[in-house]
Amino acid sequence: MTAAVYDAPAPGRAWLPRWFTSEHPLPWLLPATALMVVFGIYPALYAIWLSLHKRNPVLRKDVWNPSANWLKALADERVWNALYNTFLYTGLALVIQLSLGLAIALLLDTDRRGYGLLRALMTLPLVVPPAVTAMMFLLMLDGSFGVLSRSLYALGLLSPQYPILATSSTALGGVLLADIWQWTPFMVLIMLAGLRSLPKEPFEAAAIDGASATQAFFRLTLPMMSKVIAIAVLIRGIDLFRIFDYVKVMTDSGPGTATETLTSYAGRIYFNGDFPYASTISVITLAVVIIVSTIFMKAFRVRL
Repeated sequence: MTAAVYDAPAPGRAWLPRWFTSEHPLPWLLPATALMVVFGIYPALYAIWLSLHKRNPVLRKDVWNPSANWLKALADERVWNALYNTFLYTGLALVIQLSLGLAIALLLDTDRRGYGLLRALMTLPLVVPPAVTAMMFLLMLDGSFGVLSRSLYALGLLSPQYPILATSSTALGGVLLADIWQWTPFMVLIMLAGLRSLPKEPFEAAAIDGASATQAFFRLTLPMMSKVIAIAVLIRGIDLFRIFDYVKVMTDSGPGTATETLTSYAGRIYFNGDFPYASTISVITLAVVIIVSTIFMKAFRVRL
């Protein structure tokens, strides 16, 4: 009797298929699975398949040649330069954003009046499209009228003869400014959530024992926050490694190839029509991300 009542369809839903109204997880997993296949698995498999072809510019079609693009990529100096720039950009951005994020999170970790509004305002840069942010900083760093550039000139830190985005030694730093402004709040929110979840008892015991704020930070806060920091670095690092918007809008990989990353180089090749070679560089980027992420997760014992 109980089973009959349990299996009976709910009133008003008798027209739905039986499997759709049951407690089986398949109906609820199908939409997410379909999205993953359409926007994740299929493009990745297609890129791998395309990388095994060679573009014939005369016939304007792709010819099966499994090794041509891979050998070309290994011998391409621009690929190695782009890989170096990508690692440099990712490392610098992670260090700066993590340091600033943790410092700001420590300042905002309070229940005083008004700090809740400040924490809410931290989300504003995250809703701005990256291309718009890049355009904002492109204007602010303009060598002629940019407010940031003119401020640095007035302070004597830079010379007008060497504009930030037009000089190879400073162009990458200019692109980093836009990334740091937009994504440091992301690190702040994650660090703040981690700080809010820490137990208070160890800090109260440390205060009773006479520990200073610095000692409590290095001996209690950082060790207990290690997993949160590792997850934040992993998520942000993967996103940084595929940087494209800021580079494309602000410098277009220039001057020369000073700010060229793997994704920007692949995009340039793609828009030139060599789809197989662009796909090869994209697959290389994906492979590097997977390898580095796996090593990082094993080293810091991160579980997602």
